[in-house]
Order: sequence, then structure tokens, then C-alpha cells
Amino acid sequence: MPANPLRAAAGAVAGLCAAPALSAPGRTVIVEAPRQPYRSALIRVVLTPPAGAHGATVTQGRTPIVCQTEESGGKLAVAWFARDLRKGERRVYGVSFVRGSGQAPRYAAKRAGANMDLLFGGELFARYDVTTGPNKPYFHPIYGPGQRQVVRGYPVSPRTGETHDHIHHRGLWFTHGSVNGEDFWAETQSKTVHRSYERVQAGPVCGAFTALTDWFKKDGTRIAEDRREFQFYECDGIRVLDVAIRLTPVGGPLVLGDTKEGSFGLRLADSMRLSVGGGHIVNSEGAQDGATWGKRASWVDYFGTVEGGTVGVAILEHPASFRYPTWWHVRDYGLFCANPFGIHDFETGQSATAGNHTVPVGRELALRYRLLFHSGTAVDAGVSERWNEYADPPRVSVK
Repeated sequence: MPANPLRAAAGAVAGLCAAPALSAPGRTVIVEAPRQPYRSALIRVVLTPPAGAHGATVTQGRTPIVCQTEESGGKLAVAWFARDLRKGERRVYGVSFVRGSGQAPRYAAKRAGANMDLLFGGELFARYDVTTGPNKPYFHPIYGPGQRQVVRGYPVSPRTGETHDHIHHRGLWFTHGSVNGEDFWAETQSKTVHRSYERVQAGPVCGAFTALTDWFKKDGTRIAEDRREFQFYECDGIRVLDVAIRLTPVGGPLVLGDTKEGSFGLRLADSMRLSVGGGHIVNSEGAQDGATWGKRASWVDYFGTVEGGTVGVAILEHPASFRYPTWWHVRDYGLFCANPFGIHDFETGQSATAGNHTVPVGRELALRYRLLFHSGTAVDAGVSERWNEYADPPRVSVK
């Protein structure tokens, strides 16, 4: 697979009932699993289509496979899922080009005013809210399996009996508590502001959108911008949100300071909390509950009860992400964040600037995460195996 799997977006859809194939030859795609099995692997290939082709079909032998396509720069990206790949298996798919046809999209990113709704079969999965946060865009609400809301309602839509601490903990967000000496974490005058959307996509395999965000100091100076690529779909009953963030300085170097107040994370529903709620936290290194705070790990899962059922949220970090494996600012009261900067808070004997990182002009900071919204515990969801699939995808070749 290519280095950026978020480009496997859902443009013009070509699926099981596509238009007749063109006379031009198709392609053979070989998918191999040399090191491990895969339950559901998202495959994407970029091909040069013949003139007049705007879509494709995918088959395994004579069996049609649901796929979707996206045109860009004279190329055609084709995406589908390879399911239940065994270790050592070599699977062959055929890709044929078609003039173009549609198949009803299951996954859609749809504008709701200035906000963006993420829909699974017409049902709301999450909303990207760029209008109500005083200092940042964020996702709220977010629904796990069974339409159980996994983030705290307060302060966006408070529910009876909820905690009212930390007003800046809004759903799922990305920002940081020390950027060029200013606090973007708390709801101060320093803020990140949504600029625009790109590549809003829908399809039967996945949905996707890209958001551009500006970072402003208290005095109104723009010091940075970021590009956030989001892709969402469902695998084996687990709702998946892939996130790729590229942060670049504007006008001068960008200094992200050492503080535990950051950086990418969410505030879980009160009923899922380790304290009072009866929830649990586990990480990839075997640490549990309070022992996970400030530790480095490839993934962390936080699960508990919502509306009578056990649900969980796992954040998986990709090995290509900055300072992998990151440190985790995960609290017993439901705060759950990946933070690659707060080293002196998380580890003893470190200087107050140990986690500082400077991004020079012309360079970027890249972060990549996959969120799993699942039923049951981390073991029930196979989180460890799913991180392996994320970190080490199948080998793909085209003939």
C-alpha cells in the first residue's frame, strides 16, 4: 500500500453493478500476506485508465468485489477490502475499467452548514464541528456501535448528571498547550480556526474529507496551518476513523513545548470512566488502568459501559507518526490523549524542555492515528491484531 492510506477515498463509485467494461485491458492486482493474517485490509491501487474510463470493477476469480474509485490528475484510484487473508496467502484480483456507473454510498461526508456530518448508511456517526468551539474545531457527537455516544456531552450538549469540569474537553480534538509560548489547549484567545474543506467523499467502501486549519496567536498573527485528512468506514462491526495530520509553520519556526496539556485526544462519556464509571484502560505493553498514564505505547484502549452495553475506544498510533511510540495522557476521569511532547511530565529526571520540538519553515510535523470504536473489551475487539494490520499492511503489486 502507499505511504498515505487516507488517499483511499470514496469518489465516483464503481461497484458490483458497474457499466460494461471497456475493450481496453484491465489490470491484475496481487495481494500478499507474508508476515501475518488480516481480517479486513483496505487495498488501494492507482492506475492509468484508458480514454473514456471513469470507473472500475474488481473481481476475485468470478466473484465481484465491492469497490470504489476516485479520479485525480488523469489517474484512477481503486479501493476495496481484502477480507480474511491468511498468513502466507497470495490473492489475485482483477480490475476492469468501465465508463462509469454509480452504486449507493454507505459512507458519506455531508455538509451540515459549515460543519461536516459523517454518516454510516444515513445514520450519524460523528459531526466535525467548526462553528461552536471558541478555540478549535472538534468532533461531537461521536457514536460507537449501537449508536451509543462515547464522548461526554458537556459542554456541547450537556446531559443530566454529567461532570462539568474542564470546559475545553470537547469531544475529539487536536491542539496543544504550548505553541510558540502560547496556550492553544485551554479556551484562551489563542485558537485554531477552520479554513476550508477539500476532497469530500462518499462511497460503499469508505467516506473521507480533508480540513484545512489555521493557528492564530492572541494578537491575531497566523503562526501555523495544518491539513487534517479523515477517512471512516466499518470493519467487523467496529467503526474506524483514520486520521493524518500535517502541521506546518507560517512566517517563522514553530516550537511545540513540553507540557502534558496535549495533544490529540477525546473526553469519554462519564459512564466509561475508570474512576466511578467502572471502566478500564489497557495498552500495548500490558499496563492497565492508572499504570497507563504517561507511558509510551503503540496503542491504548479505554472501555466501559454506555447505556447498558460495554463499548470501547482504541487509539492506535502508526509507526510513521512523530516520536512513535508516543506518550499517553490518559486519565481515570475519561481524558484520553496521545501526547508526544510532554516528556518531563511523564518521565522522571527530565528537564522542563525535554519534549520541546521545533519545526523549521519549509518542514512539517506528521501525526497518524487510527481510532476504533468497538463493542466489548480490547480483547473482544482484537485491538492488538488490528494495530498489527494498521502498522504492517499487506504487500500489493500490480501487473
